[in-house]
Amino acid sequence: MKTAIVTDTNSGMSVSEGRQRGIFVLPMPVIIDGKTYLEGENVSYSEVFRAMAENKNVSTSQPSPGDVHDLWKEILAQGYDEIVYIPMSSGLSSSYHTAACLAEDFGGNVKVVDNHRISLTLYESILDAKEMADLGDDAESIKKKLEEKAFDATIYITVDSIEHLKKSGRVTAAGAALAMFLKIRPVLTIQGERLDAFAKVRGILAAERRMLEATRRDLQERFANRPKNKILVGAAGTLVSEEDIRRWSEKIKAAFPGYPFLYHPLSCSIACHTGPNAIGAGFVCMNRNNI
Repeated sequence: MKTAIVTDTNSGMSVSEGRQRGIFVLPMPVIIDGKTYLEGENVSYSEVFRAMAENKNVSTSQPSPGDVHDLWKEILAQGYDEIVYIPMSSGLSSSYHTAACLAEDFGGNVKVVDNHRISLTLYESILDAKEMADLGDDAESIKKKLEEKAFDATIYITVDSIEHLKKSGRVTAAGAALAMFLKIRPVLTIQGERLDAFAKVRGILAAERRMLEATRRDLQERFANRPKNKILVGAAGTLVSEEDIRRWSEKIKAAFPGYPFLYHPLSCSIACHTGPNAIGAGFVCMNRNNI
């Protein structure tokens, strides 16, 4: 069986990187003042952040069902027998449920995975899936293995301004106003299905410290028996400055010596909710042999 792996840019994998790896990647829509752009094709990070700074209406949506359907048809026409489609967590978007409905038209040749992940943790799932496909696993087997390991990951994130969470409906206007007045930074977490509040702190240093403490606790309590080389510790963000990226990356590497490390920018569609200069930390267990 020839099995294709398909995802979208919420995985942190660009269309061009996917092409190099033999993975099909759908660009996520970004909507600026009512006009729809596609991440990495006709809109960049700098353009999204500039639009936010200019108080333009910036939002995102799930990939067009028509685009998803047409891509699957095109892939099968290229000679693939099956498709494994891995969108972001069903707890964060309706992308999974839409895709599961679309898959009914393909007679079992498309398996949609509810991996309960996004960004860096989803990126690792995509690489796991590609290795399994290359080793001969069929689509049903890949789906089963990814869903069994879905919760072997954790993410913590904080935002520079709560204004963008207010605009996206993640917090109320009153809650946002109080947080800004008190200079409170929310620390949010993704422990599988959805984005949840984790802590409220004052200032960026307190937020960074709380995220690192929580990540260290999760590693010690949940995965103490896992070898370090099988756990990827990651930093993520919508950081604008290269110096800020370097500083945050070095801070995480120093806190978790001996672990594989990767910095990943958050996708433009995630940035629509977090705004610029959000930062995140977390880890994901790696199941690939080729590491």
